[in-house]
Formats: sequence, C-alpha cells, structure tokens
Amino acid sequence: MTAPIKDYLKRSNGYRAAKWSEPVVMEMTGSGRRGVVFEDAPAPDLPGKAARKTAPALPEITEHDALRHYLHLSQMTLGMMGISLFGTCTMKYNPRIGERASLDHLKGLHPLQEAETLQGVLEMYDKFSDFLCEVSGMDQFVFQAGGGADAAYTHACVTRAYHASRGELQQRDQIITTIQTHPCSPATANTAGFEVITLSLEENGYPSLEQLKSVVGPRTAALMVNNPDDMGIYNPDIKEWVRIVHEAGGLCFYDHANFNGVMTRLRARELGFDACMYMLHKTFGAPKGGGGPAVGAYGCAEHLVPFLPGPVVVKQGDGYALDTDRPQSIGRVREFMGNAPQVLKAYAWARAMGAEGLREAADISVLANNYMDKRLGEVKGVSRSNPGIDVPRMEMTRHSVEQVAQDTGCSIFDISMRMTDFGIDALWLSHEPFLVAEPFTPEAGELWSKEDIDYWIDVLEHVIGEAYSDPEIVKTAPHNAPIHQLTSALDEPGVWATTWRAYARKHLKSMAAE
Repeated sequence: MTAPIKDYLKRSNGYRAAKWSEPVVMEMTGSGRRGVVFEDAPAPDLPGKAARKTAPALPEITEHDALRHYLHLSQMTLGMMGISLFGTCTMKYNPRIGERASLDHLKGLHPLQEAETLQGVLEMYDKFSDFLCEVSGMDQFVFQAGGGADAAYTHACVTRAYHASRGELQQRDQIITTIQTHPCSPATANTAGFEVITLSLEENGYPSLEQLKSVVGPRTAALMVNNPDDMGIYNPDIKEWVRIVHEAGGLCFYDHANFNGVMTRLRARELGFDACMYMLHKTFGAPKGGGGPAVGAYGCAEHLVPFLPGPVVVKQGDGYALDTDRPQSIGRVREFMGNAPQVLKAYAWARAMGAEGLREAADISVLANNYMDKRLGEVKGVSRSNPGIDVPRMEMTRHSVEQVAQDTGCSIFDISMRMTDFGIDALWLSHEPFLVAEPFTPEAGELWSKEDIDYWIDVLEHVIGEAYSDPEIVKTAPHNAPIHQLTSALDEPGVWATTWRAYARKHLKSMAAE
C-alpha cells in the first residue's frame, strides 16, 4: 500500500457524500405557487375523448424551490464522479469541447430538414465514416444504431439479408459465437431468428480451431466474436478462424467493444472480417449518460454495403445527399440518422487524437492494465482468471475474490459497496454467465493516472483487510453514501413505486385512512 493512501485511509472519514432529507417534488407543492406566470389562453377545442376531465397533477412550486430541489438531488448522485475503473466500459473523459461543438452547431437543426440545409452534418458523417474506414479497413460506416447491442443486431439483420439475396437463408440458420463473446451477439442473433452455437473456452483461454471446425458447416450464417476478450486474452488464431468460416460460406463480424488496447495495432478487414462495430460512447470519447445516449458505429466491406440501414450519406457533386434508394437495405434500425450530437462529439475526439494519439492511448491502456495486474496479484485473496496463462494481458483482466468470500463470507458485491465509502465507483463484475467466481474486471484505459490506480487498488486492499478483521462493516456497507443498503421493498410490488401516481395509489390513500 502506498504511503499517501495509507495516510488517507487512516483518516477513515475522508469521504462523505452529501445527504439531504429531500421529498419528492410532488410533496413540495403549495397551492398557488408559481415559477413563471403565463397569460391566460383560450382552452383548445378538443374532441371529447382527448379533453381532460380533471386538471393534471403537477407540482406547484417556485423556480427557486425547483432549482434547490434538483441541486440537492444532483449532489446526492455522484456516480461516475469518483475513480471508475469500470471494465469493458472504457471509462474516458468526455472533453468539454465536444459538448460545446454539439451545442453550438446542432441546437438549431432538425432531422426532418432537407438534406440541402444539413450539409455540414452530412459532411461530418461522411468524414467520420472515412476516419473509421481507415482505422478498420472497412468500406462504409453508418451511425444509426443506438449502441453496441443495436449494432450487433444490425449485423444479424445484414447477415439475414445477405444470405436471403443469395437464396441461402433457409439453409444458413446458425450463428457461431463463444462463451466469452459479449452477450449482445448471441442475444441479437437469436432475436434475428438464428440458432446460436456457443463455443467453450479451452486451456489457452479461447476455443480451439478443432472446436470451431466441429460446428462450421453449410448451416453457418456468421461468426460473431470480440477479441481480445474481457479476461485480457487475445486469440492469435483469429485470422484462421475467419478463413474457416468464409470457406464454409459464412460472414464474420468483429465486435470491437474491447478495441481500446489494440487501436492502430490491427484492422478488422485485414484480418478478413466482413463487418465490425465501434461504440462511440466508449472508445471514441463520447459520454455514456447512464445507459444512454449511445452510438454503435457499424462498418462493413463493399459486398455488404447494399444491405446497410438507410438512409446512407453519399457524396454528390460538391455536396452531400441522403441515399434512400436502397432496395436491398434492411431498413432503419433507429429514427433519422441516429444520435447526431454523440457522433459529433466522437468525431471531435477522434480528430483531436489523430492516429498518433490513438496509438498512444492504446499503449497506455495496456501498460496500465498490466501494472494493475501485477499489484493486484500481491493483494491477499485476489486471483486472476486463467492463472495458468502467464502472458501479459491486454487492456483489462478479470480477477476474483473467491478466496476472500470463502474465508470471510464477504462477497464481491459487499466489497464493491464498501469501496464506494472511499469515493470509488462501484466495480464492474462480469458479463453473464460468471465464468470466474466472485469476479471483478477493472479497466484503467488511458484516462486514469498512476496515483488514481494506486488509490483504487489500495482501497480494495484496505476493504479486503476489513473483511478479515471486521466483516460486518463490509457486509453492511455503504456507510458514507446518501442512501444505505436498500430493504427488501424492491421485492414487494405492493410497496415500491416508480411514479407519483403509483406512490399515491399505494401509500397516500392508506395513510389518509390511518
């Protein structure tokens, strides 16, 4: 444990989240209170069924009260404001210049404007497609998909359309993936109507060529994989995997969720892949926003371009146009052109980084992870996945506190909650299914400094020490957060309420009766 962190932890009460006894806004209402007073307007002439019979239940509060209320709530919602080594999510700083650019250049536009009035936006889409084509080796990118899973579904639909165009869809009804591939690939393949074949991991940390060959055949529609996987292991046989699937007539899709450690080090098309996707809200510096907004940039080689969701931005003379005449297109996967502000933010980030910046970020990402890996290997009770594979890992590694759980009864969930008491965001554990017991998967990327990483590891070591010496303080955490452990009310539909209407129905009438 590093000396400055030791001193910090000795102070024990160094971190305290703001805590307000804040009512919900509907409980703050006072008759006649207003933030803004509007002039009276004539009631609209609505059909009987459309007209309200009673006034809507809206809070009546002043502007000052509203501002203070939401400020208090924001002070108690500091997620992703501490040190967040949230594995597979590639937590990055979202530069303010991207926010400013999207606000300044997009706020006055509407997606239903004529293309002639959106030339700057279309040019940005076209140039960002060119940038990602250079990074990946693909021929065209589109930005409609609303995230990684949506981009994976886009590929499953493109696969379906491609084989249908060749008269082979009835025959090719299987998509191959691996147990360590992100769940969005098998889930979306299944949603698109394919049978999913899942390969298991072997002693090298990935399925063998023999296992792949045993399932590839005339029914194979596609291979959907990510590489490296979340355990930090890169499959060096991936080019041969692609050759085997192509030889059988299938397509190959590269899920680039874990691209951060290999940026500029490989290109999907040069490995033989037909399509790939990048998550702009991860690898390319656009904000995540707590589950959204997100963009899954989907790119493909020339033979799949006709099937892309439309409209597609195309160069036309000295300007740009939206190509809607695409008879083989799978159709829209999202409204309009996707999330334009996110695309602009990611484009600004990519242009600012350039090729040299991407390579440096990848190098730092891998270096930071292997530094973490070495330090975590010295922490009592912590082990790493695939312990028999003694090679450097990529940008993340999956670890386990199974020994700690067996010795103390403190699970990884308990440890994660206790770490939030020290200003650490809750840990990322693992995709399902858990291949490693009591897992956690940190990823530092290029953002976090050595001091941040050391502090994160020191907190983990401190909490594990508490698990051995005073397990109850770990099991009952968090203690410094605005909300402590939730009760079982979440499992009681008659108690919990996520809307004011449900709360009033379930609680206010019964309170009035009492």
